[in-house]
Order: sequence, then C-alpha cells, then structure tokens
Amino acid sequence: MTLPSLIKALMQRETYAEPPGKIDLIQTHISYVILTDKYVYKIKKPVNFGFLDFTSLDKRRFYCQQEVDLNQRLSPDIYLEVVDVRKKRGHFLYDGDGEVVDYAVKMKRLPDDKMMINLIKEGKVNAKTVDQIAEILARFHGEAKSDSVVSSFGTLEAIKKNVDENFKQTVKYINRTINEDEYNVIKAYSVSFMHERESLFIKREREGRIRDCHGDLHMEHLYLMDKIYIIDCIEFNERFRYSDVAADIAFLAMDLDFHGHRELSKSFVESYINYSGDTELAEIIDFYKCYRAYVRGKVDSFELDDGGLEKEEKSKAAEIAKRYFKLAYSYVR
Repeated sequence: MTLPSLIKALMQRETYAEPPGKIDLIQTHISYVILTDKYVYKIKKPVNFGFLDFTSLDKRRFYCQQEVDLNQRLSPDIYLEVVDVRKKRGHFLYDGDGEVVDYAVKMKRLPDDKMMINLIKEGKVNAKTVDQIAEILARFHGEAKSDSVVSSFGTLEAIKKNVDENFKQTVKYINRTINEDEYNVIKAYSVSFMHERESLFIKREREGRIRDCHGDLHMEHLYLMDKIYIIDCIEFNERFRYSDVAADIAFLAMDLDFHGHRELSKSFVESYINYSGDTELAEIIDFYKCYRAYVRGKVDSFELDDGGLEKEEKSKAAEIAKRYFKLAYSYVR
C-alpha cells in the first residue's frame, strides 16, 4: 500500500529533534502509529466510517485532544500531548515553524513484553493481578462522569438498538462464521433477557451505573509494569464509551474467557463486585459478555468483505470470528 508523503517523511530520522532509534509503522483502519525507541506518535487517517469522522483537520485535532484527555484518566504518565505536524519548504516536522498540516497524539512507548496478552501466555498473570486491575477499575468507574446525557446511552431502548444492530449486521454471515442455530439462540436469549429483566436495566440506569467508561477494555490495552497502565479508550464515539459499567467489565472478563482463563475471569468479576459494591453486576454480566463476544465476532466477520485483504488473512479472520460466536453461544448455554 502506498503511504502518503506525510507518513513517509515522518519515518525519516531527520524529522525528530531527539534521536529516534529504530522507527516502525503500524497501521490500523483509522490511524498511522509511528513508533520510535521512546515515543509513539498516532496520526488519525482522514476517514469517515459513519461511527467516526476524521475527515477535516479540525476534527482530527479535536479527537487527538480527546484521546489525550480521556486516556489520562487511567494513564496520565503515558499520554503526553497533542503535537502539531507542520510543513516548511517541502519538509515535514513535529511542532516548530511552518503550516500545520495535521496533528499527532504523542505518548510514551510501553514495552510489548509487558502487555497483558503477552504476559498471560507466559503464565505471568494470576488472581492477584486481576484483583489489582479490578480495584483500579472500580475506582475509575466510581469517579467517571455520569449525568443525564451519559445515562441516556444506557437506557433499555438504547441497549436494544445496539443489540438489534448486531443481528442485522450479521445475517449475511450465517453459515459463514456463525451457524444458523447459534444465531437464532443468541438472538432469542438477548431479546428475552432484555424483556424479562427490564426492571434491572431501569434500576441500574437510575442508580448511576451508566458511566463514561473505557469502551475497549481488553488485554492488548493493559500493561503490567511497576504500576498498571490501561490505554487506548474509545475517544471517537460517545455511544461506544458511555455504557453500563458492567459492559466495561464484561469486555475484559470475556477476553480472559476467550483465551482460556475462565477462573481468572471469574476472580476478576468477583473482585470488581467486592471493590465497587455493585452486587447486581453478577445478574447481568453474562448478558454483556455475550454481547461483547458477539461484537468481536461481528467485527472479525467484516474482514471477509474487505477487498484489501488476502485470502489467507480472510480465512484467519473467519476462524477467529467463529470462536467468538461460539463463546457468545456458551454464555447462553
């Protein structure tokens, strides 16, 4: 894939005031992530996917600042600032003189070997670790914003809309990444749970359990070092971040289940309930774990329709999607 001239220039050593060491590039569908030895620079792609819009310079600046501000809640030592990307006499540089052509989130680089997903594969995550994470999240949720606007995203009507969207968007993947029985059973369970436990959803909304959460809480976003760093919350869409705290906890619990650590998942949820005092979370956690697993299956299924992916990449995505859908099905059973 041909890189924009801006990104090519930012991959050059002379662009940096400090010696960058080795420079690497990671691309996601929404960002260019440039890694030096000490720092990470994230530049948002000028894309519009409906659920996010980075098409204008002003919007990219706004969401870069949102990313820094929101992630400083859990990792203030890591998220440093928004830096200007400028162009002067045909050369690109960070800050300095010249015309502002873009913006970048500057953050400290964290070591890959301290990422939770890597540590758990090495057997270095235990009940004490997840207890510490639960304590951090209980405090974070307790302090997170909760007002009438935030709460409106956690009404039963809003939750039904999100759930219905999942099933509408995955009909075309029946017998491709999810079999018909799994689809029908998960859908029936989700609908009946919302209907039968309507009073529980209403009670949680009224008691302030809908908060400005993280929204993308899985093991690739946790680093276990001298302290625990939780990064990369969702900054681009409030709908994905404003939710019941149970939905936030369910994401990490589901991720632990997916990687074969159900006992750690159980310990994590129990610790969170202990620290938060949210005893009713136990009644709703499987509903949200099912929802989270289904969303992951949906997102991986989307890759089957990506014309830019090779056949082998699509095949791998399909297998992962199938595993997520089967996990969602297991919560129903």
